[in-house]
Amino acid sequence: MGYQLRLVLTAIQFFTRLPVPGWVGYSERQLNDASRYFPLVGILVGLFTGVVFLLAMRVFSQPIAVLLAMLSGILLTGGFHEDGLADACDGFGGGNDKLQILAIMKDSRVGSYGVLGLVFVLLLKFSTLAALPAAQFLAISAAAHAFSRFMAVSLIYTQRYVREDASARARPAAQSISHPALACAAFFALVPLAWLGSGGIAAAGLALTLRIVAAQYFYRRIGGYTGDCLGAVQQITEIGFYLGLLAWIST
Repeated sequence: MGYQLRLVLTAIQFFTRLPVPGWVGYSERQLNDASRYFPLVGILVGLFTGVVFLLAMRVFSQPIAVLLAMLSGILLTGGFHEDGLADACDGFGGGNDKLQILAIMKDSRVGSYGVLGLVFVLLLKFSTLAALPAAQFLAISAAAHAFSRFMAVSLIYTQRYVREDASARARPAAQSISHPALACAAFFALVPLAWLGSGGIAAAGLALTLRIVAAQYFYRRIGGYTGDCLGAVQQITEIGFYLGLLAWIST
């Protein structure tokens, strides 16, 4: 149990700006093993943004509360996944072959494809959250953040990491995942769906579809994935989750 607590705190340390005790330490194996708790971190992030939304709703309209909730999530995570999305958009949008795509994604500068990708994703996220029921925001946020992070974890399980440089930030967390670890991650991703009933199934279905499409695209272009691809998958499937739920509610 002591090691599992260390893994939970390692996942929190890697994906958020929250401080953790010094005894947690760091190692590549530890971060790799912590991948089973990435969806749990998603639940924490989702609950945090949900609480910010509920507090903001006491004073402001729903659109403003949504914006404040989104901002709080970005501040909590340091825009970790959004940064990956922007890099992936630049790489796949501007690169003609694998080597060029990988080189562009590694460049810290953000290009036009990255800006466009971020703008449209944030606009879609805002629009869907502003249209979803405010009373369910807390449950929706927790479920979407958890399930989308599981979609990223599943990519690690099914594909191979294509960068060869050990200095890449995501490499320690991008190794193979065991069956029990994947099952653990799936547990934390699926439990919050129960809060949404059949709507959660529709939301997860569209998110999973987008994950499959993205994975096939990555494989065709570069033969696998990078850390930026994981961030892109998290953002894309989170949007898919909201869209799927909104479509289910609207029918």
